[in-house]
Amino acid sequence: MMDNTLFTVNNVWMMICTALVFLMHLGFSLLEIGLTRQKNTINILFKNVFIISIGLVLYTVIGFNLMYPGTFVAGVIPDYFFDLFGLNIPEDGLTIAYADGGYTYWTDFLFQAMFAATAATIVSGAVAERMKLGSFMIFTIIYVGLVYPIVGSWQWGGGFLSTLGNEMNEFGEVISEAGFYDFAGSTLVHSVGGWAALVAVWLLGARIGKFKKDGSIGAIPGHNMPFATAGVLILWLGWFGFNGGSVLSANPGKTSLVLVTTCLAAASGGLSAFLVSLFKYKQYDLSMFLNGILGGLVGITAGADVMSVSDAIVIGFVAGALIVLAVALVDNLKLDDPVGAIAVHLVCGVWGTLAVGIFGKLAGWAQFGYQVIGVVSVGTFCLIMSYAIIKTLKSTVGIRVSAYEEQEGLDIEEHGMDAYPDFRLNQH
Repeated sequence: MMDNTLFTVNNVWMMICTALVFLMHLGFSLLEIGLTRQKNTINILFKNVFIISIGLVLYTVIGFNLMYPGTFVAGVIPDYFFDLFGLNIPEDGLTIAYADGGYTYWTDFLFQAMFAATAATIVSGAVAERMKLGSFMIFTIIYVGLVYPIVGSWQWGGGFLSTLGNEMNEFGEVISEAGFYDFAGSTLVHSVGGWAALVAVWLLGARIGKFKKDGSIGAIPGHNMPFATAGVLILWLGWFGFNGGSVLSANPGKTSLVLVTTCLAAASGGLSAFLVSLFKYKQYDLSMFLNGILGGLVGITAGADVMSVSDAIVIGFVAGALIVLAVALVDNLKLDDPVGAIAVHLVCGVWGTLAVGIFGKLAGWAQFGYQVIGVVSVGTFCLIMSYAIIKTLKSTVGIRVSAYEEQEGLDIEEHGMDAYPDFRLNQH
């Protein structure tokens, strides 16, 4: 039986990881404002503060219980939906008996709540500079409140994805576990946001001046690359909590392996992205370098605990190359993604999920098949739900600001203030 000292150590580690994941929201904020124009800085910061605030409240009201309901209808839908509201601490919630001594109920809730808002944060960057704030907030409430926890329940809550390959005996008991595998959320967090970003960007349309009448692409550079760099480095640090906390204990061997594979994939992804972009565009592109780091982090997230050092480096390297190719593809499709969210979170999220079936301890055709099923299932659901939400908003209250508001900047038009009042440069 676990002693109280180990229980305390595990719980403290999980709380530290919770704080690190919270810090990631600062990283996302800095990255997004750095890669966009200064006239929209306050709007982006407002959205990111709103996301974490509403995300915590929604996860308290319904998300946590919806994500971990205990029982399902057909492994997909919680079978007692109206009993899911609010937090109900179990009798063993603060004892070693809860979660096998890894942490308390409250630590469990708060760690998972920090994940919940990340999906909407991904969308925030993709729709930057031209989406109505009110429409974005409505979308966030529905997506974070319902879509994210439902998808998460399919795997982490014991739903159908977690039991795809289980073998049962004649008594209905599990004798061999298999199934879809997503350690910390390449699909369940990052692609959930990535699919929604793809739909939002498509329905919203490009920023004025992004795609010219002659078919060329107009460059709309960000206003503060130091902020963007700081944001990525903060995200890299925060990922130690994102992946390290997903061990769900302070187990020395498992935790240290996860931190090493996470770090190496990030480094490899950054190097790959800058090298491929150098070869393709003959420039040392800092934005590609930064997004390559994030791509490596997203790519390793699905299998960080089952990969070797060499596996992590390869996964990160492929992710970094995919970033450059995906950014070019998105542009060629006339989709405007100011921060590269689709390339980073969707493309690399899918890649990292499939990589679990190619590299590491679980590699094999059967596992690869489970990973494909997971990607397709989550992608289909998220595409349908995000389209339904955003299309409804577009047809009713509208989702895009006027051309005048876009050109003047959302800071002045929606917030009545300027992030840099003494140094305002009107960028049209």
